[in-house]
Amino acid sequence: MANPLLQHYIKLTEFLGQALGPDYEVALHDLTDKNRSIIAIANNHVSGREIGAPLTNVALKILMDKSYETQDYRLHYPGVSAAGKTLRSSTLFIKQHGKLIGMLCINFDDSRYQSVSEDILRLCHPDNFIETNFQTEETPANAVRSIPPTTESFHNSIGAVAGDAVGRELLRLGVTADRLTPDERVQIIGALEAGGIFLLKGAVKDVADALHCSQASVYRYLSQIKKEDSTQEVEE
Repeated sequence: MANPLLQHYIKLTEFLGQALGPDYEVALHDLTDKNRSIIAIANNHVSGREIGAPLTNVALKILMDKSYETQDYRLHYPGVSAAGKTLRSSTLFIKQHGKLIGMLCINFDDSRYQSVSEDILRLCHPDNFIETNFQTEETPANAVRSIPPTTESFHNSIGAVAGDAVGRELLRLGVTADRLTPDERVQIIGALEAGGIFLLKGAVKDVADALHCSQASVYRYLSQIKKEDSTQEVEE
């Protein structure tokens, strides 16, 4: 049973989904269970998620950096839809007595409007004018897409969230999992720790699988990172 305060937001999630229309996904997260945080969602075709999906990479990072303590919401940050389209995302932090208990997220897919605007411009200009002067979000199917670390991605399982996070770090370093050095593994796991991936139960196994190493190695690297952090704090 969700927190009584969050119960009120369940109906609000449904209302906003109906009022804003099919291009706006509205998702309500209960932070009691980070692995199955979504307790209500409207227009879920936008991200492809279901009730019971875990927190996103951006939500986990917010929990780690505690930005919710000084902010009531975060507006207009980028996300990627289930179909690979760029979304504009915003999140309201739901607090009770100063404690963060939930998040209400709105993810807007403006691809239909972009398409209409391009069609209107083509009524006035030749197609080569559009191709020369305007960029679209379309990417060739065989192109390798570079996703900024701060872009929000949406998944229905812990394994997919962890795998996506590891993939971003591998892309950032320009290496593959089977060619990692021990130092590079420590660097990746440090970034994952800072991003809050290990707040999800079972994420250690999924990270180990994605990095082609054992769970024991991941725990060892995490212990090493925390020890180094503690040493730095003492020195400061």
